[in-house]
Amino acid sequence: MSEARKDLVRIDSTGTAHPVGVQASRDQRGRQGAFRLMPSPSHIVVMRLVGEDGERDAGDGAVFRLAGEIPMAGALCDVVGLISQAAWKGELSVISGAGARSIFFDNGHVISATSRAEGERLGDVLYRYGALSEEQVAQAGKVVTSETRFGEAAVKLGFVTRERLFQLMAKQTEEVFFALLLVGDGMFYFLDGYDEARLPSHLHLPVSSLLMEGVRRMDETKYFRDRIPSEHHVPARVADKGPPEEESLLKVWDAVDGTRSVEVVCRAVGQGEFEVTHALFQLVQNGRIVIQAPRLTGPAEIVARFNDAISLLLGNADEIGLGQEVRSQLSSFGTGAGVYDPLFIGAGPSPDGTLEPARLAANAQRLVGPQCEETLAQWLHEYASFALFVLEPALRTGGRDQIARKAAELIAPLAGR
Repeated sequence: MSEARKDLVRIDSTGTAHPVGVQASRDQRGRQGAFRLMPSPSHIVVMRLVGEDGERDAGDGAVFRLAGEIPMAGALCDVVGLISQAAWKGELSVISGAGARSIFFDNGHVISATSRAEGERLGDVLYRYGALSEEQVAQAGKVVTSETRFGEAAVKLGFVTRERLFQLMAKQTEEVFFALLLVGDGMFYFLDGYDEARLPSHLHLPVSSLLMEGVRRMDETKYFRDRIPSEHHVPARVADKGPPEEESLLKVWDAVDGTRSVEVVCRAVGQGEFEVTHALFQLVQNGRIVIQAPRLTGPAEIVARFNDAISLLLGNADEIGLGQEVRSQLSSFGTGAGVYDPLFIGAGPSPDGTLEPARLAANAQRLVGPQCEETLAQWLHEYASFALFVLEPALRTGGRDQIARKAAELIAPLAGR
């Protein structure tokens, strides 16, 4: 079923609503109960849970003051500005193809935020800022229960101090807020009030300041990306240039060694990607560093990067009902190219599209010789790029632009060898 029909519902002449798409059926099953049909324009259907008594009670969910479609990135700036000026208390819930995000407001301040989008959970943020290693994130995740949240688990295990956790939870809230402003397709709902028990933290961040910073980031990021395309690119010092005079740039300069990617520099200095990219951009501008293409060393790293990209693409293809179609086109592409059938023998692809590194490397060496890395990277780049080419239109029309961008970033180093 096409992306446009996955959440389709048909209302027949008797007024009965029938789910047509798989997603629509799943969503309706998750909303069992008695709903009231609210007054709305003829081309829009709005219903809210009221229970069998037909009356809206406290247990029937929060009242929503605002709701609407998101037509483009940045459109939510006006909505956030209104919430701030009106000093409303409540939850702004934004649902898009990338996942669901919620920002909690109270009297012109952001109190907290939650996100189910990739890379925005607390463990991801703690890792990116260098506070936790991958192993520590995994260990803390095993301790999480309905009573123990991730941050508390990390503190109990001694991985992070409570003070540092509080600082990084504020950073997470800011990152979710800025990401929410960039959502270009989806729905938003502002709900009156919220249950304090749902808040992972209780902060006091002025909305006006966050909004101004968010707009600045949207503008400046456009310029950064021309010189620093992704977090996987590698900054390197210019040999005859000394350290910068600006103290604000010195910490990032010290972390640049010609092998660390932007992502690794972020972890080394304990700062977010935007702040580090901003500093690197200034260092590029004054001629102290250059930005090099991402580097991959060895067949295992090449295949790992390919596996990350292809599993991301096929996982999203499955979610939007195009998995079988994309796999079929990839199979035809591989057979037509003539090289992929012998390259993949015994190595896959598995159902999620990934390949077994050791067997793939052995096949590549048999086909090309011991120095096979460059050719292997080229082959896998072409294969993954074709998958992105097939799927990208559906991702973009389905509000999954960031998935397409993430996949492109993962694929790029394969061509950069």
